[in-house]
Amino acid sequence: MRTLSSFTLITGASDGFGKALAIECARRNMNLVLVALPGPELFHLASFIRRNFFVDVIIFEKDLTQDLSCYQLLDEIREKNIAVNILINNAGIGNTEFFIHTPPAFFKKQIQLNVMATALVTSLFIPELKKNGPAHILNVGSLCSFFDLPKKQIYGGTKSFVYFFSRSLRLELQDEGVTVSVVCPGGMNTNIPISVMNRNANYISRLSVMMPEDVASYVIEKMLAGKKLIIPGRLNRFFLLLDKLLPEFIKSRLIKKSMTKLKAPIKPINEQNPSPLAA
Repeated sequence: MRTLSSFTLITGASDGFGKALAIECARRNMNLVLVALPGPELFHLASFIRRNFFVDVIIFEKDLTQDLSCYQLLDEIREKNIAVNILINNAGIGNTEFFIHTPPAFFKKQIQLNVMATALVTSLFIPELKKNGPAHILNVGSLCSFFDLPKKQIYGGTKSFVYFFSRSLRLELQDEGVTVSVVCPGGMNTNIPISVMNRNANYISRLSVMMPEDVASYVIEKMLAGKKLIIPGRLNRFFLLLDKLLPEFIKSRLIKKSMTKLKAPIKPINEQNPSPLAA
């Protein structure tokens, strides 16, 4: 029987921001439960953390777009007598295409993971968190949920859900020993394709791009302090303030200019060739 030391559960942990969060938590001597899709990346990360940080690392290969996988995750964690006191809902799918180019099968999966899995995993683990409190929930949103952005229509909508879900849930759990935080990061160089895309962005956007390791360090510190809304990066916080101050007609002109640059010939939707997933 496993001793009841506390564990931090991180979904979408094998790559990108999830990987950075896992390493940052390990650096703070936190035991880890790492959840991600089947693949060697999860095993490599677990091995790296064990060798370098000497914490317990338990991995689960799960596709959280399947409701059954969420229930199985809870059952298996209970069977192993793992005491989870921090839940980090990081798993998600991004997109960088116009809506008319996006196969319905893709955005259906995106909504299932970004919205339904986040809500379901949180619902399932709240009793565990209460039992092992004081506890924390960290939901990973996005800065794009505050702005009207082309090519981010479904993604921005799902992250808007994460934002409002987190703030409301925080109120419900405020007397239950569980704090709820939501982080809304801007652009991050989470993988090679995203890094290339970020380098091709406009000058201001490039300035705001951060490394996931830097974001993770800031985010975990703020989460442990119980902060409600976490916006990494001074420039990103300035963008939010500027959005509140700028008149609507100026913002409309800026968006129109951006749309002109992004506009591409309309392609037919191909159900058999969905867009690649980008966490």
